[in-house]
Amino acid sequence: MSDARPIRLAFTLISRKAWAGGYNYQLNLFHALAKYCPGAITPVVFASEAHDAGELAPIRKVPGAETVCSVHLDRPALTSLLPTMFAQDRRAIASFRNHKIDAVWENARFFGWKSPYPTVAWIPDFQHRQLPHLFSNNARRQRELGFQLQVLSGRTIILSSRSAERDCFSYYPRTKGRTAIVRFASEPSAELLKLDPVEVLQKYDLPRTYFYVPNQFWRHKNHRIVLDALSLLAQRGVHPVVAASGGGDPNDPEYLDQIVREAAGRGLAQQFRYLGMIPLAEVYALLRSSAALINPSRFEGWSTTVEEAKSFGVPMMLSDIDVHREQAGERARYFGTDDAAALAAHLQDFTHPAFVVREMNDQLGGRVREFAESFSSTIKRVVRAHRYGLGLLERAPP
Repeated sequence: MSDARPIRLAFTLISRKAWAGGYNYQLNLFHALAKYCPGAITPVVFASEAHDAGELAPIRKVPGAETVCSVHLDRPALTSLLPTMFAQDRRAIASFRNHKIDAVWENARFFGWKSPYPTVAWIPDFQHRQLPHLFSNNARRQRELGFQLQVLSGRTIILSSRSAERDCFSYYPRTKGRTAIVRFASEPSAELLKLDPVEVLQKYDLPRTYFYVPNQFWRHKNHRIVLDALSLLAQRGVHPVVAASGGGDPNDPEYLDQIVREAAGRGLAQQFRYLGMIPLAEVYALLRSSAALINPSRFEGWSTTVEEAKSFGVPMMLSDIDVHREQAGERARYFGTDDAAALAAHLQDFTHPAFVVREMNDQLGGRVREFAESFSSTIKRVVRAHRYGLGLLERAPP
């Protein structure tokens, strides 16, 4: 392969229904590459034929991106999983070959120990190690097996933060010298910013002053602390409105219903408004006009919602975890993951005198350009290292 043409990089589609943050990561990455590194990388997104066509439609609008629907990208049956691990996923590899792929981006799927392609593995976080009680034994073992295979097979590991890299070296020391940090930055397309936020507020019967929690309803996202903070404020006669959107966890479907029922049972139905899994354009409309973003999560790799709030200059109230400090610095107010009183104090102290619809800030372009260039240069280094049989940090011929 010559560097004169784009690297055709294979991705597997991350379903927005399963993981909205991962879907948004991919979509923003493709837009960033098209805008700031045109001609460097062609994203080729593979999906099974069962995937929702509506999730592929926004990707097809990205200049230069391609999508492929193939039965070869269905998950391998358990009976065929073991030989796939230690050889190669022949069906997927055949599909990659048919579409002239040059390199592969792995996320939550291992394409085989003997895959012929230079491959990077994106590991967003090590939650199963830090919060093991949130996983079933089977889910934790499967996740750990996947990570171990990627580490032992020599994949280059892409991480989104220094915090995640420290965890990676702690849990998997053999990855030293084979990691790269690529910090995500979000620049939504103009198409996603066309909605009038006032109309979205009217649709969901929201007041003009509200706080927004756009996290998926997974246990580690820690929605209950928001209910605790609202209860404390209600005792003082203070009744802020918090809007929440996002889908439930397919592995823990009861959690979403538990939170909604608990809000109603505690008399907070008017303060905690669950909007459902709403379109991405509505997410941006609500974020841009909110008084502040709240992210109470106990664990993040590199928070998509925080990055999007930074893109518009939205004030933030964040759980006091290392990656939030790394990501937001002095831009945010912080509270302990179990300190409802601190969150309540932030909500009560917060002043938002006028309804504002924010536009993307002036510094955003530089951050997104850095994200795209960092991603592109990492992929190029991996491809060259593979070509010349070198480690990631060794110098290959230009």
